[in-house]
Amino acid sequence: MIKDSFAKTPPMGWNSWDCYGAAVNEEQLLGNARYMRDKLKEFGWEYVVCDIQWYEPLAESHEYHPFTDLCMDEYSRLIPAENRFPSSAGGKGFKPIADEIHAMGLKFGIHIMRGIPRQAVCRNTKILGSDKTARQVAQSYSVCPWNTDMYGVDTKKDGAQAYYDSLFALYASWGVDFVKVDDIANTEFKPAAPYSARLEIEAIRAAIDKCGRQIVLLLSPGPAPISEAWHLKRNANMWRMSGDFWDNWDALKNMFSLCERWALVGESGAWPDCDMLPLGRLTLVENGGRQTNFTKAEQRTMMNLWGIFRSPLMIGCEMRRNDDWTYSLLTNRDMICVNQHGGRAELVRNTAEESVWLSRTDNGRVYAALFNLSDEKRRVSLSLSDLPKTGWKEAWGDESFKVAEDALTAELEAHGSVLLFAIPAR
Repeated sequence: MIKDSFAKTPPMGWNSWDCYGAAVNEEQLLGNARYMRDKLKEFGWEYVVCDIQWYEPLAESHEYHPFTDLCMDEYSRLIPAENRFPSSAGGKGFKPIADEIHAMGLKFGIHIMRGIPRQAVCRNTKILGSDKTARQVAQSYSVCPWNTDMYGVDTKKDGAQAYYDSLFALYASWGVDFVKVDDIANTEFKPAAPYSARLEIEAIRAAIDKCGRQIVLLLSPGPAPISEAWHLKRNANMWRMSGDFWDNWDALKNMFSLCERWALVGESGAWPDCDMLPLGRLTLVENGGRQTNFTKAEQRTMMNLWGIFRSPLMIGCEMRRNDDWTYSLLTNRDMICVNQHGGRAELVRNTAEESVWLSRTDNGRVYAALFNLSDEKRRVSLSLSDLPKTGWKEAWGDESFKVAEDALTAELEAHGSVLLFAIPAR
């Protein structure tokens, strides 16, 4: 399949939502891109993704303005708001920003909502490559429950595929490398009609395949249904396993169950996604922002789980405000190695109190991750009956890890974890 020729390993990058919500602007986007170029590119981080409402002039927070005016071209396609992205003036769109990010050796992504703008339907604007109009392809009863910008597209209507084709042709002309499509994969908001956007997913896949550019496709939000894993893998490079993930322990603990459910699915070109990494400085558009609510133990547990499970890695913080601790979490070469080069993670044990995972990289290195999911200090062990006994090291330090009675045993603080790798025999 065309899509499997890229995103061969879990994509690594940054998304603007956790720190800027709907209000990110050009300076913030490019400032974080420069930080990635200077500090993180050498470790494999490469995508810079502009999240929702980039086409709304009045966006100011994580909240949405119902039925607000959006910036749109004559062919029913949303375009960047010039007051927030001044380089887009004169019909340039995101091309100047994409060009600058590409010049840094990085890749550029955007967020879109499923469907066609309601204001395009109201104005009955044209569709490029078709004699049909927005009103003729819209599905007016197919709406997002939390954002009023769009109607769904009735893909059975003449002109519907032309609309999506024109959309991704525009993104390709801008130089977009990654598109997060929202309101398209979840069961949480639409329990009566789960995965109801199946045909729009297929239309988007067809449009990407026609556009002449390798564009990574993320379907959001979750929870995506495991029963549709085959369809997700056929059409997307990434899909969300949960709703929006934020920095609280209950959400992180629940992710272990979701990872267990999806453990045997991920493969080259198709990755179940644990969602963004809410580290460092977050929500800057609300009262100056705050530091992550996760303890240091919980932050490392999140990185170890995302790493060994092979989730895509998308940073959520304002990276220019990173302290040394946050930077260390993003630059651990062993965590990145198991994420990028591991095989399908093997779940050894997953209970309410603990979780144990194994992974073997493509060069033969064996990794083990031990997690304490309880609220108290706990000893977590892994038998080495079928694993190397030559010695192990802890990925977050230089010290060797002692093997006792053919087992790895770690004393872990509440919500803590350890990521280990076997030392090859000489």
